[in-house]
Amino acid sequence: MVVVGFIALAIALCLGLSALLQWLWNITITRIFGVREITYWEAFRLLIIAGILFGTPAFGLTFEYLINLH
Repeated sequence: MVVVGFIALAIALCLGLSALLQWLWNITITRIFGVREITYWEAFRLLIIAGILFGTPAFGLTFEYLINLH
């Protein structure tokens, strides 16, 4: 039951971070560089790409970390 809670928390965190990234991108990057605004799902994909490139999806909340919390 605890693992299900952590998975739900990780999903909620990822969805919330996508909304935050979209908002920050649209109020900052578009004005500085003159690029178009991004959609929510584009922000979500950017988070996935960042996780793959930098190896720390969701700021270090990896599956191994969640398993070793008990």
